[in-house]
This record gives sequence, structure tokens and C-alpha cells, in this order.
Amino acid sequence: MTQMKVLISGGGIAGNALAFWLSKLGHDVTVVEWFPNLRTTGLQLDLRGHGIEVMKRMGLEQDFRTRMAPEQGLQIVNSAGKRRAFFPANRSGKGLQSFTTDWEIMRGDLCRLLYDHSKDRTKYIFGTSVESFEEKDDGIEVRLSNGNMNKYDLLVGADGQGSRTRRMMLGQDGSDGLHPLHGVYIAYFIMPRPKKEDEEYLATVYTATGRRAMMIRRHNPDEVQVYLMCKNDSEQLKKVRKGDINEEKKILAEIFKDAGWHTEEILRSMMVADDFYLEHLGLVKLDSWSRGRITLLGDAAYCPTASTGMGTTSALVGAYVLAGEIGRHCKDGTNTEDGLTAALKAYDEKFRPFMDQVQKGISEDSGAWGSMMPSTAFGIGVMNFLMGMAALLRLNIIAEWFLKEGVKWDLPEYEEILRAQGVKEGSRLPTRTY
Repeated sequence: MTQMKVLISGGGIAGNALAFWLSKLGHDVTVVEWFPNLRTTGLQLDLRGHGIEVMKRMGLEQDFRTRMAPEQGLQIVNSAGKRRAFFPANRSGKGLQSFTTDWEIMRGDLCRLLYDHSKDRTKYIFGTSVESFEEKDDGIEVRLSNGNMNKYDLLVGADGQGSRTRRMMLGQDGSDGLHPLHGVYIAYFIMPRPKKEDEEYLATVYTATGRRAMMIRRHNPDEVQVYLMCKNDSEQLKKVRKGDINEEKKILAEIFKDAGWHTEEILRSMMVADDFYLEHLGLVKLDSWSRGRITLLGDAAYCPTASTGMGTTSALVGAYVLAGEIGRHCKDGTNTEDGLTAALKAYDEKFRPFMDQVQKGISEDSGAWGSMMPSTAFGIGVMNFLMGMAALLRLNIIAEWFLKEGVKWDLPEYEEILRAQGVKEGSRLPTRTY
């Protein structure tokens, strides 16, 4: 196989997963990450469907399981804290996962897992980002923020929903591919709360009037994760400068004031939280994920929003397909530019049907932002009753109606990846029943 020099912008889940595969295939891989060290912050993630199968093909299932979050299920409560419905995790290994999967993990732990299994074959540069790039006849010349300049065969933007690489690739003309969901926001932070003696490891959701909802998820004995979700036309939210954390906190405190349940405790913790992050949910949709020697991966290319439950899975599966197509098309004796052109075209053609299904129908009026966020006390009561009936009948309606795990698509097998993983040709790779 022709060895290529590849630069990946973004040392998160998608970038590190791609580094794992490309370095396994023998390529010279560098990852640049603007954060000063491996960014192991962030809240809980999960794997679903094809993402589970990719983790198994990486050979990392056992290591993943040693780092899993211990969540047992999701409960829905009313303002008095009384349970109205409970949906346990699906531990059967068959069918769709529930809201809580059998593959829960904290973002930082998954990022560390992928880093640990790629760092010996990959050059990681922290505190640095891509400043600019220019395509040449024999490669793409990239200038980094630390002043270094080098030439690569391929530049991969894996730098998230607000990808700077994507904006530079598309230029100043037209849309940058980000389509915000009107009025839909989620804030995240960690709140100290010691575990009570009889308390379980659960996700707990409370819905308040005015299209407001809160969720807390216990992941260790000392802390819980907090999610504040709202659908709100606030002009202040629209106009606040992204990253102005103090102002964002003040606006949310006003929106959630008098919401009931544990609101006062949650808002007090929010005001002093040092890991607070506010996200305006949005989809990333592009006609093409590549241009010349530049391609995009993960949220930078096809962010599906948190409401699909498929962000992490999409990143892992996308990295696997991109690496597999590079392995298939960039062989010894093949012109590097021709091989890359064919590989990037195949990556788009092979993986786009998957992402089209994941993103289909996502809007500010669908899924959790529609029927699961009623505005009145009566609507909330009806929703809680129906959720309770579904739980009683053991109907997995959250997965079937709101999440997007049930994608009808075949995960490809790549001979080059089989060989790199030491699997004998003709042996069947791990599969899972959906």
C-alpha cells in the first residue's frame, strides 16, 4: 500500500478513530488539536447499531467495557419527583437499544480509549490548529497556528459541528452547511451530588411547562451530569455571543426560573459550574463532504444533532468507511491523487445513504422537540401517562419513535482492514442482530 501523509484536524472521537485505522494501514498520520492536551471533558455518550459493530472490529470491546458508565436505565418523573415511567437498558444484545444502551461511556473515556490505541502509531500535536491551507500539484500545503508549515497528501477536518476546516474548504460564498434548529438549545454541566445509599445509577427526566426539560444522569458516586433543554424564541439567546458563559447562564436561569422539581439546586450549581456549555442544536448537511485533497468527518461533515442518539456512532462508522475506502483505492502502484479521488468519492457514495436515514425528518418540530416537549401542564400529564403505559407494556418507544438507530444499511468489509487487524481472509467479522 502506498504510504500517505495525512493531517487530521481535531483530536476528538472522529479524528482519533480515523487515526486508529489509517495508522493501522501504515499511513503517516498527524493529529492536531487546539486544546492544550487530550480533551477528556464532556458528558455521556453511547454506541448504537453499526457503531457497536465497528468498535468490535477495532478489537476494543473489552477495553471499552472496562470504562463504561454504569447507567441502568431512564426514568421519567413529575414535579414531585414521583416516577411515571421507567425504561431499562437493553442488555440482550439483540434489537434496538433503549435510551440507555449497553454501551454507555463518558466522552473523555472514549476519547482516551481511542488515543491510547493509536498514540504509538500517530503523531499528536496539542495546542495547535490549522491556520490555512493551499492545494498544490503534489499535495496540500498546510500552515498551523504554531507557525509550522508542511505538505500532506490529505487533510481531514474532524473539528466538530462548527468546523473551521469546513468553512475554509467551502470558502466565503454560500452556506457553510450548518442548519440550526430554530429555538432549540441544550446546556450541559456537571453538578456535585453525593449518591444516596439506595440510589440507582439512572437518567432522570423532568418536563416543565413552557417547553422546558431537565435531565440528570449519575455516572459516579459523587457527581451527576445535568442537561437543561428548551425550545425558546428568546431574543437574548439568539443574540448572546457564543462562549459568553456568564451571560448564557443568566439567560438560562431566567428561562428555567420556577420550573419546579430540583430547579433551584440545579440553577445554583449551574452558576458556579466551570464546565458549562450551551449548544444551539443544528444539522450539518453538505452536497459533498470532500473537495480536492480535503475531506470532512463526523460532526464537521454530517452532524445529526444530539436528538438522534447517533452522533458518536456516525463518527465511528464514518471513520471506518473513510479508512476502508482509502485502503481499498490507494494501493501500491496507484497514483496517489487518482487513488484519493476514487476513495473520497466512494466514501461519500457508500456512507451517505446511512447519514440520509439518520438525518431524515430532523427539525425543530420533530421527535423530542415536538411531542415530547409539550407546553402545558395538561399536555405534560398526558405525555407522562402515555410513557407510563408504554413502559408497562415494555414498548421501546423512545428508540423506535425518536432515536435513529434502526438504519437499514450494510456495514462494508474491507480486505485491507482485515489484514491490518490480523483477521484471516474468509473469516467473518463480528456482527450484531438489529
